[in-house]
Amino acid sequence: MTATRPLIVGLGGTVRPGSSTERALAFSLRAAEAAGAETRLLGGEFLTRLPVFDPRPGEPDPAQRELADVVRAAQGVIVATPGYHGSMSGIVKNALDTLELTRDDPAPYFQGKPVGVIVTADGWQAAGTTLMAVRSIIHALRGWPTPFGAALNAQLGLFDEAGDCREAKDAWQLSTVAEQVLDFARMKASTP
Repeated sequence: MTATRPLIVGLGGTVRPGSSTERALAFSLRAAEAAGAETRLLGGEFLTRLPVFDPRPGEPDPAQRELADVVRAAQGVIVATPGYHGSMSGIVKNALDTLELTRDDPAPYFQGKPVGVIVTADGWQAAGTTLMAVRSIIHALRGWPTPFGAALNAQLGLFDEAGDCREAKDAWQLSTVAEQVLDFARMKASTP
């Protein structure tokens, strides 16, 4: 990483290819790229390959190692999840649990990293409760949740066929998450 091109990792999606959640995450990563970041997407397809995290000693699976290594290399992270029954999806939570592999690192989990949050849900109540749940987990993982988190109502048909937001307010939310993660990453990089 150079000071001008921080690596921002997008982590999230669902088991369904082309889900609203993964499209929202990809949109946010494009905004980060347009602002000068290098990005990497670990979407639904990747997350479904992760075995259920087992804390017992043993050799991690290659996908688990990849996740840990990518997060270690990142200067910022954006987590995107659907809101299922008032909280995050199982595959996203499993990915966050897998970061236990970094427990003994000098900077474990999300320590020192800004973490943006995107939630898509079939209604505002689920979006709000999920946003709060994810922020609590980011705190537990020693990350810095960005001041703004995007909460999108997936019932409204968020994206067109080109992957652009149908509503300007949704594009603003996703871009704001990316901008805040990138701004925090650059501030951290400039601090000795």
